[in-house]
Amino acid sequence: MKTAVKLFALARQLAGQDEIQVDLPPGATVAQLRSAVSEQYPALAELASRSLFAVDANYATDQTPVPPSAVLACIPPVSGG
Repeated sequence: MKTAVKLFALARQLAGQDEIQVDLPPGATVAQLRSAVSEQYPALAELASRSLFAVDANYATDQTPVPPSAVLACIPPVSGG
């Protein structure tokens, strides 16, 4: 299934766009989403491994399923002081 992932902050800068399209198998989990983002968008690979993902506006674990109609977001780590 083709699914959209919204990008924020550094992820958006690295991708050069605010949303990407990722191919996922049916019944995919966030762990598979993380891998797919890394494989399909190499510029995001390192950041994807350290980012949180949200499914329908809720932070998700790697075991969280990704429903076909979900709103997905990649939320990079935040730093500052």
